[in-house]
Amino acid sequence: MLTDAQRIDWLRLIRCDNVGPRTFRSLIRHYGSARLALERLPELTKRGGASKPGRIPTAEDAEREIGICAKMGVAMLAPGEYGYPPRLALIDDAPPLLGVRGALDVQMRPMVGIVGSRNASGAGLKFAQNIAHGLGDAGFVVASGLARGIDQAAHRASLGGGTVAVLAGGHDRIYPPEHQDLLLAIIEHSGGAISEMPIGHTPRAKDFPRRNRLISGAALGVIIVEAAYRSGSLITARFANEQGREVFAVPGSPLDPRAAGTNDLIKQGATLVTEAADVINALQPIMERPIELPVGERDDDPIEDEPGASDRARVVGLLGPSPVGIDDLIRLSGISPAAVRTVLLELELAGRLERHGGGMVSLL
Repeated sequence: MLTDAQRIDWLRLIRCDNVGPRTFRSLIRHYGSARLALERLPELTKRGGASKPGRIPTAEDAEREIGICAKMGVAMLAPGEYGYPPRLALIDDAPPLLGVRGALDVQMRPMVGIVGSRNASGAGLKFAQNIAHGLGDAGFVVASGLARGIDQAAHRASLGGGTVAVLAGGHDRIYPPEHQDLLLAIIEHSGGAISEMPIGHTPRAKDFPRRNRLISGAALGVIIVEAAYRSGSLITARFANEQGREVFAVPGSPLDPRAAGTNDLIKQGATLVTEAADVINALQPIMERPIELPVGERDDDPIEDEPGASDRARVVGLLGPSPVGIDDLIRLSGISPAAVRTVLLELELAGRLERHGGGMVSLL
């Protein structure tokens, strides 16, 4: 449980330029507190090659955001606090602070994600409704992205059993705008909404994949109802695989492009789903395993206070626009893992590094 002062420091740190969940975690592990990390940020950013220091929000900025959230009924929760979805807290890039609105108890119940095409077929919408009803009757909460098509059908069908909307923007920037009424209905029916984005943040294209990792991360598994090739729903399935979640796919006609992605998922090993019982039977053994949140973690590979200039040059020289594995960087550079991770952290804080899935990084 965070103190009020710690919550303000945590919010300041995660709202700093170029600080994402993984960077936040590295900084906290190394420096022991957000306050000390905030003090060291300008130096780390300068060593990473930034031409000017990034923005660091003030305590007043953080207090203002927390105050606005409170007026909206949004609680800013840390992993392990009641109302922060327990399984979401286990993923590598779990949000350090999550804006949670609505009933907190619904966030603590077992969830299943349902996602699919925005341009859904009538059959796809009907199936999403049926399976959402079945999961709700079995005690599951349905998580989805409040999008048009399959998402909204799943939300509406699970109002009675419990549903959570995962937002790509801030709690005051609902997308699409016409689903504001749907969100209010979810809240009124003891459901909830979550977002890692600040108040006032209008979702951009790159925010939707970030949102998708929260849907899969909070859930035991994800059901893909309809998805064309290159669909955002397939991104959710990829995140689910990376997070160790179950992936379920609904088969469709080979002649319907909206089923091409789901049919391909089945070929790749996703569990074929034709009714809610298929999902429930697969998830029952997982539900029986206790959820153990990390407590008092120590970093086996701490960052170093300052790598040598030659070490830094060696790591930067191995980086380029093509992604490379961090393990490969350590092996090829011949320097300590701690030094490599420190250089990567400095570059990220300077806005020069991009992180990809699977421990891959590239230079911007």
